[in-house]
Amino acid sequence: MTAALPTEPSKTSPADLQTVNAFETFDLLRREPVEALSAELFEFRHKVTGAVHYHLAADNDENVFMVAFRTQPMDSTGIAHVLEHTALCGSKRYPVRDPFFSMIKRSLNTFMNAFTSADWTAYPFASQNETDFFNLLSVYLDAAFFANLDPLDFAQEGIRIELEAGKPVYKGIVFNEMKGAMSSPTDQLYHQLAHTLYPTTTYHYNSGGDPADIPKLTHQTLVDFYRSHYHPSNAVFMTYGNLSPAVLQQYFEEQALSQFQMGEKRVSVPEVRYTEPQRVEATYAVDISEGETLENRTHLVLAWLLPKTTDIQARFALRLVEGVLLEDSASPLRHYVETCGLGESPSPLLGLDDSNFEMSFFCGLQGSNAEQADAFEQGVLAVLERIAAGEVNVEQVEAVLHQIELQQREIGGGSYPYGLQLLLNGLGSAIHGGDPLAVWQLEPLLAELRENLKDAHYLPNLVRQYLLENPHRVRLILSPDSEKTAHDQQLEQEKLDQIEAHLTAEDRIKLERDALALAERQATIDDLSILPKVGLEDIPVDLKIQTGETKTLNVANTTAPIHSYAAGTNGLYYQQVLIEVPQSLLNGKLLSLYVSLVGSVGAGELDYLEIQQRQTAVSGGINLGASLRTSINDQGRISSFLVLSTKSLAHKVEAISLLHDAFIKLRLDEEDRILELLQQRKSRWQSRISGSGHAYAMQTSARDLSALTHYEYENTGLPALQWLRDLLTQIEQDDAVKTQLLSDLSALHQQIIGLPRQFLLVAEENKLTDLTSVIEHVWKNTAFAPTTETVTTISHEEKAVDVAWLIQANVQFCAAAYPAPVVDHPDTAPLMVLGPYLRNGFLHRALREQGGAYGGGAGYDGNACAFRFHSYRDPRLAETFVDFEASIQWLFDTPQESYQLEEAILGLMGAMDKPSSPAGEAVSSCHSLLHGRTPEQRRALRKALLAVTLSDLQRVAQTYLKPELRRRSVVAPYAKEAELITLGFSIDRV
Repeated sequence: MTAALPTEPSKTSPADLQTVNAFETFDLLRREPVEALSAELFEFRHKVTGAVHYHLAADNDENVFMVAFRTQPMDSTGIAHVLEHTALCGSKRYPVRDPFFSMIKRSLNTFMNAFTSADWTAYPFASQNETDFFNLLSVYLDAAFFANLDPLDFAQEGIRIELEAGKPVYKGIVFNEMKGAMSSPTDQLYHQLAHTLYPTTTYHYNSGGDPADIPKLTHQTLVDFYRSHYHPSNAVFMTYGNLSPAVLQQYFEEQALSQFQMGEKRVSVPEVRYTEPQRVEATYAVDISEGETLENRTHLVLAWLLPKTTDIQARFALRLVEGVLLEDSASPLRHYVETCGLGESPSPLLGLDDSNFEMSFFCGLQGSNAEQADAFEQGVLAVLERIAAGEVNVEQVEAVLHQIELQQREIGGGSYPYGLQLLLNGLGSAIHGGDPLAVWQLEPLLAELRENLKDAHYLPNLVRQYLLENPHRVRLILSPDSEKTAHDQQLEQEKLDQIEAHLTAEDRIKLERDALALAERQATIDDLSILPKVGLEDIPVDLKIQTGETKTLNVANTTAPIHSYAAGTNGLYYQQVLIEVPQSLLNGKLLSLYVSLVGSVGAGELDYLEIQQRQTAVSGGINLGASLRTSINDQGRISSFLVLSTKSLAHKVEAISLLHDAFIKLRLDEEDRILELLQQRKSRWQSRISGSGHAYAMQTSARDLSALTHYEYENTGLPALQWLRDLLTQIEQDDAVKTQLLSDLSALHQQIIGLPRQFLLVAEENKLTDLTSVIEHVWKNTAFAPTTETVTTISHEEKAVDVAWLIQANVQFCAAAYPAPVVDHPDTAPLMVLGPYLRNGFLHRALREQGGAYGGGAGYDGNACAFRFHSYRDPRLAETFVDFEASIQWLFDTPQESYQLEEAILGLMGAMDKPSSPAGEAVSSCHSLLHGRTPEQRRALRKALLAVTLSDLQRVAQTYLKPELRRRSVVAPYAKEAELITLGFSIDRV
């Protein structure tokens, strides 16, 4: 069933304002061209409610919608976060139990989600299909303005008490999600700092919810918060794309706004300012193994409260200050933090934060000790004093301005649609009553800033005014506490014990009835026919693949291929050198360390500080990475390239020669810098583990199912972190280890610079010829070996051993893997469909709704040659693995419906057709070709996906998902060790 639209949606030009005005529900306040975005801004205000609508009109089929509300909780119960979840669990027009996740399955969306920030909650989606867009718009509007907020949904999504073996326990998806989130040291660091930096406003509290406070939240409080905050008068509507705002506003009016009058608009309030700097000390939870110490685990951070985000001149000026102080390793403040010797690496909190109503600036160090706090603070202030005294590098200022322009021009892609990125960038101003146009159109501000910079005192005065002479400054010492986890668990248990002590017989009966009612609701099969949908007939006939042209360059008395792609890059170019990697280099552990050094150490006569300055001045950075895929027809072979890349504005052709020099002339004699980079790498890696636990669990489960998964597990997985940590310890104890490492890196470099290579260039068509000539000139005298076969073989032994990694966490991440065929196999298509089929039909309900995990699912991975199950931020362990197995049995034992197959295929097609940036699509197309994924192969796979049947799914499940083939893995808290051993897991520790 497809929802009927009030009028036929069309791509009427937004310039047709007579059509807009005909509705007489919104006033047009202004229209402004935004040339840098190739767009035009229209700002409207709803006549009755005062709701604001910003529309960025652009020639783009990927239309984006977002409605955001000002949400300002004054406690840490997570009320805004729980409301975001619960609002998507059924509404007036769509009274099904889970319309949000149901629409994910019935849609060709390129993005669907909801966000809770510190002071706003947003509901965005994107789609390239008009029918799909308006289907989603109907569901989103109803969820936002007419949510049912059923008490059972609140219990499932937020918090509840259930009895297990007669004992009360806390359950709830957000409760478990935040237990996982708050096990991260970085999250603990930020919330401890914000608690003091913002003493009286909403930012004082954890908007996501503190697990210690979430149980205080009640359903009635949630309903009251919804009624007071989710009103059009307190909302900002934002849209992007080529749909007419007239049609959009008609939909807003008929589906939502016509049922409201003027309501209360929440306003952000300034913080009460300190009259003198504050010093605070706190602890964070860290679990350690026997023999480990708490030394070098303390975080030191200085933070300043700054002007309002809506003061766009101050915001832009402070972005310049941030860049001058911290843009690269040559920037004075970053240089101090990296080289002061008081800690291991810069803190994750470093730089300007302009996401709140009032901005803040952070400068921190991790891997330190509390007794270093005074020296660190004095060192930071000394750097700021030098800048305030006029020690400003004019070239560095110009380089930062270049970075701002480059970032403004670049058309983004990746996980968020480009239009959504723009809307989110503007939301911070719009939600606080500012003007988002100033964020999208920086040219006037750049011109004003350049004029101000003619005064030599301008930048020094900014540093003095906002940092040195700003008394609202906080110094936080966040020290590790190895007993905090147990202490927090004890406090939680004491609360539950108090609850148990006061439970009457009637209370117990009610809890049991509530649990039964929730289980019955979760097991209910809704009539999804009331939801709008698209079908297989709405899927585009063909797969869009960007095409380029391959020519040859004359380089060092031989030829090398150059793959050129013309794309709308808004004045930028993207250049890559694709280096063909032999098997021998993939057998060692040094390659992953080596790639991290290019662009970060010196080259030729330039030391690393000068290289960093040059990168900032002429490019968007220099990076060396790896592009690795499993051979399309042999799981024991890896198609392998190193990718040397840069991007720059079209007139900055010197970035091409810098790319060459930074690679070919790489200096590996900067011993202190190399050790500093390795220490930073270790610290960043450790801080990110708990946020990526599911990825590490899946990687571990499939570690021996293909040559590539074996390589990645040993070189980018948790064993590699162990190896790096041990290496650094050995270097501290024995100089000979350092000497050998540098010698091995130098030998590796000499091998790599002589390897065969190809070139990739993406730019606007009229720039390709000139840029190609520059590339040829720069590389003309640099010899390399002729092209060889790029597919290499790594021996690996399949070991069906269940492995558990213990980390600092409060929840689990579970995974199970089964061997599966390579990409170029007839069973690939049904295995790809089987993943979303099992997730949609069984796993979502079992893992998330009933199990309380934040997420989970299943899917085929052609590089891993595996079919994998996973859960994310999961309160359960053994039960989750039972659910993985049960989903397979469900496929055979339960009657299956045809619509379930269609939904699984729709989801795959939506992901396959999701657009990236023009440059990103060109790069992806080129890399696919190099790895043997030809357009013909990709189109054949697409055709095969559309032809998958239910019997195909049952056949491949019977063939590949056999219990004896399963490999389990889990990333879990240290406290789970005994249970994991009982379950048969081999134990490793991070």
